[in-house]
Amino acid sequence: MDLDLAGAELRAVLNRLRRAQGQISGVIRMIEEGRDCEDVVTQLAAASRALDRAGFAIIATGLQQCLIDGEGELKSPEDREQMRARLEKLFLSLA
Repeated sequence: MDLDLAGAELRAVLNRLRRAQGQISGVIRMIEEGRDCEDVVTQLAAASRALDRAGFAIIATGLQQCLIDGEGELKSPEDREQMRARLEKLFLSLA
């Protein structure tokens, strides 16, 4: 399944991933500096949420795109069911 993230959707996902990247770098730095455990865990939880939200945004966009073919028409029920099963598997991998 190819995912075509365009415009604002792509920017939003990339921003979430960059935010998570910065938070993970912060967690590494905090551990190296011997910072308070509670602060480290709080920052780690924020990074985890940012990654989850990026994944959910990708899946939601994929779901929209998978229901419609290249000409803007709804795909057949069989195609939609196959895609639903694949997206459900992806969604559960994030849960």
